[in-house]
Formats: sequence, structure tokens, C-alpha cells
Amino acid sequence: MKAALLIILVLILAMPVLAQQAPPAWQQGRPPEFASSPLAPVPLPPVPTPANQIPIDKVKLPPGFNATVWADGMHNARQMVWGNRGTLFVGTRVAGNVYAVVDRGGKREVKTIIKGLDQPSGVAFKDGALYVAEIPRLLKYENIEANLDNPPAPKVVYVFPREAHHNWRFLMFGPDGKLYFNMGAPCNICMPPETHANVSRVNPDGTGFEYVAFGVRNSTGADFHPVTKELYFVNHGRDWLGDDVPNDTLHHAPKKGLHFGYPYCHQGDTLDPDFGVGHSCSEFAPPLLKLGAHIAPIGTRFYTGSQFPPQYRNLLFIAQKGSWNRTVKQGYRVMTVDLKPGQPPKYEVFADGCHQGDQVLCRPTHIEWMPDGSMLLSDDYHGAIYRISYGR
Repeated sequence: MKAALLIILVLILAMPVLAQQAPPAWQQGRPPEFASSPLAPVPLPPVPTPANQIPIDKVKLPPGFNATVWADGMHNARQMVWGNRGTLFVGTRVAGNVYAVVDRGGKREVKTIIKGLDQPSGVAFKDGALYVAEIPRLLKYENIEANLDNPPAPKVVYVFPREAHHNWRFLMFGPDGKLYFNMGAPCNICMPPETHANVSRVNPDGTGFEYVAFGVRNSTGADFHPVTKELYFVNHGRDWLGDDVPNDTLHHAPKKGLHFGYPYCHQGDTLDPDFGVGHSCSEFAPPLLKLGAHIAPIGTRFYTGSQFPPQYRNLLFIAQKGSWNRTVKQGYRVMTVDLKPGQPPKYEVFADGCHQGDQVLCRPTHIEWMPDGSMLLSDDYHGAIYRISYGR
């Protein structure tokens, strides 16, 4: 009995010490007032909406454009990439699946080819192999299109940081043959370790890791300009400074090593109330364009096809998933950015109508181009992919 009482007494005396232990990794370095700030919710995978119940007719497009449901039945559809044999691979975030969409006589068949991964949002394809970014691994599935019904065991190409927060990522092969990806901040606002809050790249075999851009809170979409071959990427601004600050942003990285401000400066002109002390926004590379506050830009692709009218050639398309914590919702659309040399960027609506008041009708996430030049647009809210075409 005395021994039991002694153990209880030791535990009681130790409670204050235990309460003062280091916070989780994603909270370390955060000012006290942000230690309990709510983070973006991690939703359960929504049940896919049947194609005939998706309100695709509510999507507003420029004259001559049409939108149809191209494929459905995919929980939480995110980034897409084409294989060599015409298979469309689709990553997911919270669902943990990777899908393959194959054409069967003009109809699309959706196969769940990989299950049980941790936020496998990013997918890329090269030399017959599918690359999948989950937390914390970069996986490579070789000869995948010949084995859709029995995928091979993956090779682990690279291991990312293990924190989950802002650690789902896009994947993209650059014109240099290297594989690019984001390394998001492990928090809403904090002093991130060097391994976070950047855009990075590796060789296809996982060697040659390099940081490309620093001070990037959470980039979930990027592309290379078709003419200049220079990198453009979107970035999500921090939360809890208000409905209208800071803006999410578009950035241009003509060379590696630039610092884009996080956590010191937001949207190029707003110092962080805590981490910005002693700094000036002029120390950092400014954004190319402010996109709007909390609009959550994701899929980011330059148009290189020929089906759309000529004025769309080389325009940048940005899919905006939409706000989650703004008093009045905004985003939920696809925008274009015209980047003519010597002129300010021209920012215009391309596809709208995905929310009415507080009612969400669709959530654009990623963009891929079809061989005929039409657009495929994933929607992780309905678990579907839309085809947007011109004149047909």
C-alpha cells in the first residue's frame, strides 16, 4: 500500500513538469498566442457524387466553352498525370488511394490501383514509371501500365520530412529532367526548419537533392513557362490575420535560391506581427501577383494545346479550391494569368459558379491537358474529373 501511495505522490509532483514538455514538432517555434490557433481541418474522404447528380451545369465558362463530367467515382481526386499508353493516373489526399482511368470504347473505367497510402496527392510519370508522393516517401511503380490489375511493389526513391501538416505535395518533372515538389511549413505560422517551407528537386533516382526556392509556406501547384522554361508556382498565405489578409500568391523563380518571405513577410508587403520584427519585406523576392485571400490556389498549368482559341496559348491556368475559414467564401473557380513581357499580369476568371452563398457546388483542384488540347479539371469535393472543351 505504501509503495502505491508513493507512486501516486511522484506522479502528482511530476504533472507540472510533464505539462511543460516540448510541444509537437509542428508547434515548435510558434509564439504563445499561436500555439492554440486552429489549423485547417483534415476532412474525411467525401463519398463520390454520381455523375448524374453533379451540378456541372452551374459552372460558368466563356462563350464557346463546355463542361462535362469525364469520370467519376474517385474519393478526393487531386493531381493527375498521363501515362505513355493513355492511362490517366489520379492521386488523392485524405482518401489514401491512387486511381487509374482507362478508356473502354469511349467510356471511362476507374480502377483503384493503390490503397492505404498517407495523403498521396502528387503523381508524376516518366519512362514507364508512376511516381507517387505520400508522407513521408516518394514511391516509384515501374512498368505500371502493363500491371494495372496487379501493380508491382514500389521502390522508395526518396524520404521526405515526416510531419503531416502541409506535407502533401505536388510532383512535376521539369525541363531539366528533375523531379520538383513542395516541402510545406509544418504549421500555420512558425519558424520552420530548413527542411520545410520550400520548393525542392531531386533526380529521378532520388539523388542530387537541391533546394530551389525558400520562404514558401505551402505551394501545391507549379509549372514551367513553355517559352522561357522558368518556374512559376502558387503559394497559400497564413491564416488568422483576417478575412482579407494575407493574399495567396503567384511567384516567379527565374533562378534557384530566392527567398519569398515566409514567415517574415506575407504577400510581399505585410510583415508578420511576430516573425516580421526586425525585417523588411524588401529583403525578399516579391510575389508576381496577389490572387486573393484564402482562395487556396492548387492546380497551376500553362496552356500549350491548340483546341482553345489562340489568345489562350501560353496562358497560366490556376484552379482555386476555395476558402475554408473566411467569413464570406471566395475562390472555388479557375483563373487565367496572361504574362506578356513588359506588361503587368492580367488576372481573369475562366470558370466560375462553384459556390452560391455558403453552398459549395464544386471545388476545383488540379488541371491536366488532354491530347486534343481540352482541359481535365479534378474536383475533390465530388470525386470527379470534368472535361472543359471549346466548340465541341
